[in-house]
This record gives sequence, C-alpha cells and structure tokens, in this order.
Amino acid sequence: MGRDVLRHVLPEPDEPTVRFLCESVTRPYSWLKVLAEPEEVADWITPGWAIPDDPGFMMTARLAPGGPGAPAPAPPAGYAVHRELHEGVHLVRVLAGDGSLAARGQVAPTGRTAVFDQVETYEAHRRRGLGSTVMRLLHAAAADAGATTGVLAATVEGRALYTSLGWRCHGPLTGVVRDGGATAP
Repeated sequence: MGRDVLRHVLPEPDEPTVRFLCESVTRPYSWLKVLAEPEEVADWITPGWAIPDDPGFMMTARLAPGGPGAPAPAPPAGYAVHRELHEGVHLVRVLAGDGSLAARGQVAPTGRTAVFDQVETYEAHRRRGLGSTVMRLLHAAAADAGATTGVLAATVEGRALYTSLGWRCHGPLTGVVRDGGATAP
C-alpha cells in the first residue's frame, strides 16, 4: 500500500462535514476529495491539512455491456495487457516490449457504481492509445460485474481522455491531504 491511507469523497460537501473530518481523521496522507472550488474548501480545513496544487474534476459515465468497453481492445503493437482481479478490484496493466509498465488503472465495482482509480500512462508511452485501452478494459470489467455508473476523479491531463470516452464532468474536485506529521491512531 502506498502513502494513501484512506480517502473520503464528498460529492455534496458542507463546512461542518469537512471540519468534522479534518478534526477526526488523524492518519498522515489521508485524503478528502471535495466537490467544490479550492478557494471555498480552503476556508473549511483545519491545521494539519493542505490543498495541493493539483486541480481535479468529478466525472461520471454510464456503464453498459457493449458500451465503450466492448469489445475489449487489443493493445497497440509492441505492448501486452495484463489483467487481474484482487479482492474485488480489477487491475489492468499495459507492459511495453521490454516488460516495463507503460500504463495502468483499476476499477472497484461496488454494486451499481464502479470507482475508477489510478489510471495513468507513463510519459514515454503517451499518445499511443494506451489510456483509452486501459479505460475500455476497465469499463468492460465494471459493466460485466453489474455496475451501471462509473465515477472518477480526473486530473487536468486526464479530463480530455475521459471526455473523449463519453464521461461527463460534474464540477471541480478539490483534494485535501493530511500532513505527514500527524499521529496514526
């Protein structure tokens, strides 16, 4: 596990809820993802929390068998796709010919909703369709698991890809992170 200890996503945030979480969550590197502008959220957080300079966006998509995920795409020449299922999370990795990681992503179906996360194409492999390949494979896995709605937190760079695949933006998503000096319970 990386330094991301836990994340709370608040699609309908208010000041009392954000303040409560800031006061009660003490694990270093925990995150709040708040569907609001950074300037608004900055007034709600307590000492020990910071807003990194990484604007994001809340996005959703309709998931259905036969949608953007079907049929599962083949990777571009010179790349291989590896898929696995680990504790209910579908992982997709695209490897370059030398075995190095070129792109990756994961999705966790949670009933009708599926949370897409950690979708990334490494810089040396961008503009080759690998991000689309990963997203289409994750879409298919989530739809096959019965999810009908996909949700994700998009970066500025990722937003264009997701929009091209039919995802809708619902607004800014401000990340708030607990500093590393806090004591874990």
